[in-house]
Amino acid sequence: MLREKLKNYNVILASKSPRRQQFFKDLDIDFTIQLKEVEEIYPKELKGKEITKFLADLKSKPFTDLSKNDILITSDTIVWLDNKMLGKPKDEAEAFEMLRSLSGKSHEVITSISIKNKSFQEIITDVTTVTFKKLTDEEINYYIKNYKPFDKAGAYGIQEWIGFIAIENLQGSYFNVVGLPVHKLYKVLMSL
Repeated sequence: MLREKLKNYNVILASKSPRRQQFFKDLDIDFTIQLKEVEEIYPKELKGKEITKFLADLKSKPFTDLSKNDILITSDTIVWLDNKMLGKPKDEAEAFEMLRSLSGKSHEVITSISIKNKSFQEIITDVTTVTFKKLTDEEINYYIKNYKPFDKAGAYGIQEWIGFIAIENLQGSYFNVVGLPVHKLYKVLMSL
């Protein structure tokens, strides 16, 4: 459906995330990948959704030569716990601390998507609440050693082993936690 709907557009996905790229393939969208480096720095007073909206927009800014037939899609996902953002861990120690902080608690996974061309921009956001069981140090170390979650916000992928054994409750979109609320993206793209 989307392939036909978007046939007159050049869809550009500005993401190196293999999960987001797979979502676009699974949605049957013709797209190209274009990456432009952006330093992901946001004003410290921003909280939760404000951070992801700011960063999704920031990632779109280097694309200054869009035409009316281009559709640029950028996005950002964070884990929000106890009024703090958990990004991607730098190393095993930071991944361990992140997972330990998530253990036995609920947190939010927040994703914002910027859909932009020469004449318009829409930013949409989705929030999913995830509850982890109490994790043992042995489970955390096993996951980090075997899955190396250094490219994932909050140091985990719901679609991996840790998601199978740790998640007790999920309120909202599973796909948002994977990295893209595809139901919301689909709705916007179908309305173009």
